[in-house]
Amino acid sequence: MLMMQLAFFVFAAITVAGAFYLLFTKNVLYAAFSLLLTLLGIAGLFVFAGADFLAVSQIMIYVGGILILLIFGIMLTNNKNFQRTNLQPNKIEVENHNRFWAFLIAVLLFLGFLKIIFKANFHIIGKQTHIGSSIQQIGINLMTDYIFVFEVIGVFLLAALIGAVYIAKKEKV
Repeated sequence: MLMMQLAFFVFAAITVAGAFYLLFTKNVLYAAFSLLLTLLGIAGLFVFAGADFLAVSQIMIYVGGILILLIFGIMLTNNKNFQRTNLQPNKIEVENHNRFWAFLIAVLLFLGFLKIIFKANFHIIGKQTHIGSSIQQIGINLMTDYIFVFEVIGVFLLAALIGAVYIAKKEKV
């Protein structure tokens, strides 16, 4: 039990440290790598919550797809302005004049979420939870109760793909 708590706190620390570095770095490539650490830490926390399907989905979709695409986009972008000046490549500095309002909104959101957490009535504490794979149950529900919704989403994704190809095609001159 002590090892599980220690591992949980390690994943929580990885998640929080990656998120804070993401907030305070000015280098866009380092921010993408810290987002990678944050997303991997969240996947580890999903495992501890018993949501193994969400953990695998987090790694496959966000880390394996979206974040790698973002990193390749950053690394392969060839901006001519960076080569003519003495600025470092992949470094974007942003001026922010509304730090007071951003800090105030962040503190109010944090206090609101903290109030919700402390007022929540967690019934699962102290009860034995089902420790097992939820993937089989998700598959059974998806192919029985929600088959119509699954097929409709497939048709919508196909329509979006056809629309994206139509928009992206080059017009003949």
